[in-house]
Amino acid sequence: MWAWLERFKSVAVAAAAAAAVLFATYLRGRSAGRAVEREGNAAQINEQAEQARKEVRDVQDQTARMDDGAIADELRRDWVRGAGQGRR
Repeated sequence: MWAWLERFKSVAVAAAAAAAVLFATYLRGRSAGRAVEREGNAAQINEQAEQARKEVRDVQDQTARMDDGAIADELRRDWVRGAGQGRR
C-alpha cells in the first residue's frame, strides 16, 4: 500500500511540474504576443501621424500660394452645405 502511495505522489509531482511549465510557457507567449501587438499599434499610429503631418503641410503650402479671395471661395464652395436633394 505504501508503495502505491509513493508512486502516486511521484506521478502527482511530475504532473504538477508539467502543469507549471505549461502555465509559464502560456504566460510568456501571452506577454510576447502583447508586445508584438503594441509594436504594431505604435507603427500604425506613427504612420497615421506622418500622413496627417504630410496633409497639413500640403494644405499649408497650397494656401500659402493662394490669395485671400481664392481661399474664401474654396472654403465657401467646400465647407458650406449646399441645397442638396430634398432641401429648399
